[in-house]
Formats: sequence, C-alpha cells, structure tokens
Amino acid sequence: MTPPTDKPKLLGQCERWLIPVLILAFCGATYWLSTTFKKMPPILKRGIQPSDFPQLLVLLLVFLTILMVWKDPVRVRDRLMGSTLGTIALFAGFAALTSIDFFLALGVFATVLAMFWGERRVPILVLVGLLVPAAIFFTFDQVFEIRFPRGLLISLWYG
Repeated sequence: MTPPTDKPKLLGQCERWLIPVLILAFCGATYWLSTTFKKMPPILKRGIQPSDFPQLLVLLLVFLTILMVWKDPVRVRDRLMGSTLGTIALFAGFAALTSIDFFLALGVFATVLAMFWGERRVPILVLVGLLVPAAIFFTFDQVFEIRFPRGLLISLWYG
C-alpha cells in the first residue's frame, strides 16, 4: 500500500480561489443584468428603483466574499458531500418552479433545503415550507412594496 501524496501546490491554490472567483463572477453577471432593468419615472417611484435592491445585495456579496478570502480562506480538504450537490441541483429546480409560481418555488426550495441539511421532523419541514416563503413574500410586498410576478398562488393574493 502506498502512502497518500500531498496535492501539488498549484492545484491547492486553484481550489482555494475557485469558490471566490465563481462567487465574484456570479456577482458581476448579476450586477450587469440588473443594469438592464427599466427605470421608474420619478413621479411613479414609490421606494427604490427596480435595480437598487439586487445591486445592494450583490455589493454585499462581493464585500463578504472579499472578507472571506482575507479572514477565512477556503481550504478544500474533502470531496463535495451529497447534500452540497443536492443543494446546487435544487437551485435549478427553484428556477424551473418559478415559471409556475414564485411562492410555490420558495416553499419547495426551503423545505427540500432543510431536508438536505438534515431536518427530518415533518411538522418543522411544513412550517419551514410555509413560514419562510410567507415571510419573504410579505416583507417584499408590504415593506419594500415590490410585487412578485404572478403565478398560481400569488395571483390569489393580488386578485
């Protein structure tokens, strides 16, 4: 039996920078996409412009990513766990479900994500599936006055 060898130094450096670079690339693409949103005329503007909130979130993600690289750099030691791969695949499912209904997509995403992370109690999963999307929906609808795209369930609320 041969002893395990250490990874080459270059490969370790690539792994260290892979996640931050992917996050920053996502942030750059998202920020650019948010610049294509139509601006509201000042007379119709109630609150923030459609592009302001996503841009603030993206800038927060950039700041946190830089902070992560500086204070707690990524050190890859193990292969990706099944729950991590499932979470990544769940984002694709979320994107597909948003074409049916955003509220439904949020509920399914929150419930399945909690399952991937180890929650097995059905009452807790039901509460997560109902309370998380409701909190997100009412925060955006009532506080930020941002209307969600219409779908099966959201159309019931908007009438």
